[in-house]
Amino acid sequence: MDRDFLIDLFADFGPVTIRPMFSGFGISADGTNFALALRSGVYFRADEQTIPRFEAEGSTPFQYQTRAKTVTVGSYWQLPARLFDDSEELAEWARAALAAAQRAALKKSANVRKAAKKSANKKEQKAGKAKRARG
Repeated sequence: MDRDFLIDLFADFGPVTIRPMFSGFGISADGTNFALALRSGVYFRADEQTIPRFEAEGSTPFQYQTRAKTVTVGSYWQLPARLFDDSEELAEWARAALAAAQRAALKKSANVRKAAKKSANKKEQKAGKAKRARG
């Protein structure tokens, strides 16, 4: 798969940014990565809302092999082959993948804020204990 093929593939979806990544390309829209194009196929970002759709099509999550084991990346699922011939439906799946990626980003930023707040609270508690111990 080359860059021109991917641009054509996502034409009905809208403009995408295609960047070299691993052994293929990362595909993003509006600054959010939502797909991977690798030698083994095209993979869309998925979550609990969209995974059932992939399962119904017989798709599988992205996997790669290390020296010791096979690693499964459950957040990216292989695009059903039939969608390569149906650009309108592929665009619908791409919009759903982008939405899944955006939900994941929101969840991640909320977790980062929560962790930062927890860390700040711990620092305040330590400072308070140290002040009481001196005082």
